[in-house]
Amino acid sequence: MLNDFALLPEHHKLLSSVAAQLMNSSEVVVDSQRISISRVGSDRLRSTRFVLNERAIIAIEQNRNKPSRWGKLAKKGHQVVQFQDVVTKKYLAVVVDGEVTEYGRR
Repeated sequence: MLNDFALLPEHHKLLSSVAAQLMNSSEVVVDSQRISISRVGSDRLRSTRFVLNERAIIAIEQNRNKPSRWGKLAKKGHQVVQFQDVVTKKYLAVVVDGEVTEYGRR
């Protein structure tokens, strides 16, 4: 959930698109806006910020060195991107090879 509302199918498409662009491009395009990709942390993970329904969201490449299930998938070569609400710091969803999984909704 995105705090007060569930992610809609069009949100899933956007998150999947942002994840693919983050992992395969030098910039991300959201609603015709070009957004740069930066490298963050000591592992130089790809990251970008964008707005979804008036909320600031950060997309972060999954750290392959983490022991979590997502880290293990990234280590095996899967494209894993986490999405976090910038204000609340809550992780909202993860995209693995284009497939969106919302946190709190299984």
